[in-house]
Amino acid sequence: MAAVRPTPADPTPDLAAAAGPGDQRAAPPELGESIAVLSGPTFMYSDPAGDVPPGSIGGLVHLDTRMVSGWVLTINGARLLVLRSQVVQHYSAQFVLTTPALPDLPPDSISVNRIRYVGDGFHERISLVSFRPEPVRLEARLAVAADFADLFEVKSGARDRSAQITRGQTSEGQALTFVYENEGFTARTEVRATPAPGRIEGDELVWDVALQPRQEWRVDLHVPLPPGPGVVEPVTGDIVDVVQGRAADPLRRWAVDRAVLRSDNQVLERTVRKSRDDIAALRLDLEVKGQRILLPGAGLPWFLTVFGRDTLITAYQTLVAGPSLAHGALLALARLQGTRCDDFSDEEPGKILHEVRSGELTRTGVKPYGPYYGSADATQLWLILLSEYWRWTRNDDLVRELRGNALAALDWIDHFGDRDGDGYVEYGTRSPEGLGNQCWRDSPDGVCFADGRIPVLPIATCELQGYTYDAKLRLAQLADGPLADPALADRLRVEAAELYERFNRDFWIPERGGYYAVGLDGDKNRIDAKTSNMGHLLWSGIVPAERAGRVVAQLMSDDMFSGWGIRTLSREERLYNALGYHLGTVWPHDNSLAVLGLARYGFRAEANRISLALFEAAEQFGHRLPEALSGYPRDRLTFAVPYPTACSPQAWATGTPLALVRAMLGADPVDGRLHLDPDIPAELGRITAERVRAFGHCWEMEAVGRDGYVRLSPG
Repeated sequence: MAAVRPTPADPTPDLAAAAGPGDQRAAPPELGESIAVLSGPTFMYSDPAGDVPPGSIGGLVHLDTRMVSGWVLTINGARLLVLRSQVVQHYSAQFVLTTPALPDLPPDSISVNRIRYVGDGFHERISLVSFRPEPVRLEARLAVAADFADLFEVKSGARDRSAQITRGQTSEGQALTFVYENEGFTARTEVRATPAPGRIEGDELVWDVALQPRQEWRVDLHVPLPPGPGVVEPVTGDIVDVVQGRAADPLRRWAVDRAVLRSDNQVLERTVRKSRDDIAALRLDLEVKGQRILLPGAGLPWFLTVFGRDTLITAYQTLVAGPSLAHGALLALARLQGTRCDDFSDEEPGKILHEVRSGELTRTGVKPYGPYYGSADATQLWLILLSEYWRWTRNDDLVRELRGNALAALDWIDHFGDRDGDGYVEYGTRSPEGLGNQCWRDSPDGVCFADGRIPVLPIATCELQGYTYDAKLRLAQLADGPLADPALADRLRVEAAELYERFNRDFWIPERGGYYAVGLDGDKNRIDAKTSNMGHLLWSGIVPAERAGRVVAQLMSDDMFSGWGIRTLSREERLYNALGYHLGTVWPHDNSLAVLGLARYGFRAEANRISLALFEAAEQFGHRLPEALSGYPRDRLTFAVPYPTACSPQAWATGTPLALVRAMLGADPVDGRLHLDPDIPAELGRITAERVRAFGHCWEMEAVGRDGYVRLSPG
C-alpha cells in the first residue's frame, strides 16, 4: 500500500468544509462575546444584544442548517446598548438593553427587553418602555436574513445561495418567508410577528410605535421549525413563564432520576451541578425500534449531533450519575453500525460511526456524513461502554439483544481494523472527503514525530491498542456471563494477552526517561512524540505495573503538566504550541481518562492533583469546563486561558467532573454491589451522593479523606 500523509489530499479554499470536525484551525468570522440558547439539535447563537449581524458565525441553526443568518433590532436606525444579558436556562435567555443618544432623544430614554427561548420553534418577545415625560414616536425595525448555510460552511463563510432563495410574505402581512431549494433539498424559514408589522421593507419588519410616558409596547416573534432526528421534547408555554421557569420543563422530569452530589466544597458541588445541567442541554432524542432514547450530542455550536467517540466517552463518564445516556448511546450507535464497505463514507461492516449530519452538503452527497465512519476507536469504545453499562446495571437482556452488534464490532477490530495483519488496529481514510487522522487527535497535525514530521498512513496510535486490549477483556467477561460463550471468552483472553506482550515490545521507547510512542506509522516506525495518550493507556490497563511509575512521571513532568492539566503534547517536542489544537492544549476529557488510569494504578495523589486543578479551572468559567484549555504554564499566569474556538458546553468536557468524582470516590460496581475506595483531597472535605443508580437500585455514598461508606437507599 502506498504511504500517504494524513492531510487532505486535495485541500479546498473552504477549509472548514474540507476539514473534519476535529480541525478547528480555521478562524471563524467574529461574533464577539456570545449568548447561545439550545434544545436538542437546535440553537440560536447571538451577540450580547441578542443580534446576529450578517456575515458572523451566529444564527438560528436547526438540524445542521442555518435557518436565520441575520437578526438585528434597531430603534430609529440605531443598534442598542447592552446593560446585561445572560442565559437563563439552556433553552432561554434575556437581554436588557437601552437606546443610545438619538436625534431628539437623549440616551437611555427607551428601555428594551428581549426574551427568547428555543422549544417548539424559536420564540422571542421584544418589549419597549418609554421613560420620557412626553409622548414619543419610534421606528422599531428587525432586519432578518436566511442564508440556509450548511453548518460545515458557517465557520469559514457560506456560499451564496441567494439565487435559489425565494422571499415573500403571507397574505396577511404577518410573516416574512424564505424558501430554499437545491437538488431535492428544501428548507423554509418563516418569521411570524404578533402584532403584524406596519410594513415589510425587503427583509425587514418595521413597526411605527407611539409611546406615552412609561407605556409598554411589545411584539412576539415565532420561527416554526420542522421535526427531525434528535429533537427533544420541547418546553412550551407563555414566553414569560418559560423564561422565568414556571412552564412545565422536561428537563426537570429528566433530572429527577439523576444522582445528586453534595460537598463541603462549593466549587465542586456547583461544577457537578453545572455538568448535570449541561448534559441535559446537550441531550438528543431519538427513536430506535419504537423506543425513545436519549443520548448526548457532542457540543455547541459545531457538534450538536450524534458522534461515536464523543458520545461514548461522555456516556462512560456519566454512568456514575445514571445509566440512561449510556443505554441510549449503545442502542443508537448499534442501529447505525456499519454493514457494508463504502469508500466515500469509510463505512465497513461492524464499524461504529464517527458522526452523523443532516445538512444540505450531506443530503446532496457532497459530504460523507450520512453517517460518516472515519473513526478507528469508536468500535472499541462501544464495546467498552457495553461492558461498563452491564457492570453498573447487570442488564443481561440488553447485552444479549446486542450480541450480534458486539460480535460484528469484534470482527471489525480483527479484520478491517487490522488493515495489514500485524495485530494492531490502524487507520487510513479511503474517502476524498475523509479525516486523515481517525483517532481522538483528529486534526491533520494531531499525530506527529518529536522532530515535527507528519507520519505516513496507515497509523496505529497507541491508545487504539489500549482500547482494543480493554475491549477484548471486557467482552470476555460478557462471554463468561450473559453471552454464555466460554470458548469465545477463552479466545479473547489469549488474544488480549498476545496484544499486551506485542504492544509493550513495539511501542515502548526506553530513551528520554522511558515512555510509549504515540503510534506506529505506515512504515512501522515508532512515532516518538510524548503525548497525553499515555494516560489513556493507564485507563485501559495495558501498561505493566513496573512501567507505570515512569509513565506517570512523564505525564506529571513540567513539560507535560501545565498546572491546569496534562498537555496533549510535551513542550520538548518541536511542534509544541500552547494554542495548538492537539499540540499542547489541555483537554479536560483527556485528563479525566488519565485520572481514572492513575487511580487504577494507585497513583491517587497525582490523580487528585489533576482533579483539583480542573475544578479550579472550571470555577473561572462559570463552573463549566471548556472543550480545551491553552497549555500556558500556570505558574506564569494568574488564570486559565481557554482554547480560542473551544466548544462550550462540550459533552466530554461536561462529563469530566463526574469522572473525576468517581476517581476520588473509588466507586466501582463489583458483582452486584457498589464498592468505595475513597481518597478525597482535604480541600474538598466531605462528599455525599444520593440516587446513585446501580443494579436496579438507588444507593447513597459518603466519603471524607480515605473513609467512606455506600449503602442501599432506604425504601
